[in-house]
Amino acid sequence: MSETEADTCRKYVLPNLYQAGWTDEQINEQHTFTDGRIIPTSKKIRRGPQKRADYRLRLTRDFPIAIVEAKASYKTAGDGLQQAKDYAKILGLKFAYATNGKEIIEFDFLTGQERKIDHFPGPNELWRRLKQGAKLSDQAGEQLLTPYFHQPKKEPRYYQQIAINRVIEAILQGCQRVLQTMATGTGKAVRCGVGGSTMYPGASARPTAPGTFPGPGNGISVSARRGLTTEPLYCLPTIAQATHRSKVSG
Repeated sequence: MSETEADTCRKYVLPNLYQAGWTDEQINEQHTFTDGRIIPTSKKIRRGPQKRADYRLRLTRDFPIAIVEAKASYKTAGDGLQQAKDYAKILGLKFAYATNGKEIIEFDFLTGQERKIDHFPGPNELWRRLKQGAKLSDQAGEQLLTPYFHQPKKEPRYYQQIAINRVIEAILQGCQRVLQTMATGTGKAVRCGVGGSTMYPGASARPTAPGTFPGPGNGISVSARRGLTTEPLYCLPTIAQATHRSKVSG
């Protein structure tokens, strides 16, 4: 009798992740990260299929790092690789893995390399590779992993979490001005703490003073209106002054 995908998860994936050093707190099993596309019909609104990863691996509560997709033993690991890569791209992660219990394939977005591996890398190894690829110092890396504020019962959506981590990473890399654009209604003001619930570490409601973030004179501009930064909230008079630009989509 052929083993199912659930068998692969139970017998192979979890034991191998534990052996590599991942803990239950770092493993999100059957991680649903979208509610499904809204589809209008003639009579009512319905939702399309949710996006759900078999495993999302994270270093800390707020810092995911990899996706793992499992396939049944009668399939190849490669059958799940494209899905793992697609989910990793949506979630802004740099490592994607696919396995059928017998083999493991890794895709590293930092190098663009795809390869077969004997075992899952542990959290320390992935963090070392990510820091090296992002050119982060040990001190900057420690700050990047610092948990940010969560308002009770208001967990950031995946695209908000991506936005927060990208801005913090850019600042820690030495960018003095950061521009980030997102669609209307995605909670830009909330993410920056402008009267809001999800704040960047150390941010005040209007972080205009030098030293609010690591680095000299850093600031944040949020495109919170339909006219792209025609009325920036603060810090950047024009787009041209941004030393780091980030567009978040999903």
